Amino acid sequence: GASVMDSAVGMDKAMTKIIWEAKNLPVVKYLIVPEKEWRANQEAILSEIKAELPLPRFVKPACLGSSVGISKVKEDSETPAALDEAFRYDRKILVEEGILGRELECSVLGNEEPKASLPGEIMPFREFYDYEDKYIEGKTRFGIPAQLTPSQSEEIQRLSVEAFKAIDCSGMARVDFLMDGKSEKIYLSEINTIPGFTEISMYPKLWEVSGLSFPLLLEKLIELGLDRHREKKKNRENYDS
Repeated sequence: GASVMDSAVGMDKAMTKIIWEAKNLPVVKYLIVPEKEWRANQEAILSEIKAELPLPRFVKPACLGSSVGISKVKEDSETPAALDEAFRYDRKILVEEGILGRELECSVLGNEEPKASLPGEIMPFREFYDYEDKYIEGKTRFGIPAQLTPSQSEEIQRLSVEAFKAIDCSGMARVDFLMDGKSEKIYLSEINTIPGFTEISMYPKLWEVSGLSFPLLLEKLIELGLDRHREKKKNRENYDS
């Protein structure tokens, strides 16, 4: 699987966005709000958010998973409460332009030469795929694989590999996307370096429809881990002055 650094970067949604943007990968408009700045300059930050990010917006803790602490903001007046809610969980907040469209995912497997599965689609029961829908209600539907044109699938696979390599990931990861419902433009959303891995999880199911069964996927991951260990052992661990 991923190294400590890969997973730390992947866990920090703000840092991931910064790296992807530096690599000219497509991400939605966003602003990063540190808590100290928010407490000192609330009016200025709210004005910047209003000017830079059209409604709706998503406000989320930068370093948290499972959709905890995330709010969908439909009116400017809702932004302060959404920020305060997110600050309950983290000292750094990501505010993003909301993309109305489709939520897509792609599984990536490999070390130096990673490969991407066919993409899948999340069809949330609620307005977005939140904690209750993920872990309590379970009413979300899934498209495995997603109904996409060949060029759209290829673009998502290409971007998945580029996003994976941009944070120097290894082993496996699931890359999440947003597709604008009108323009059909594809945006990178997040990367999960330790995705769900039961037989019914999206990561292995996408590989299954791509031709790699669950047992063979496990074997491949073991091989990748051993390969990475052998590569690491080639490095010197001491220095003789």
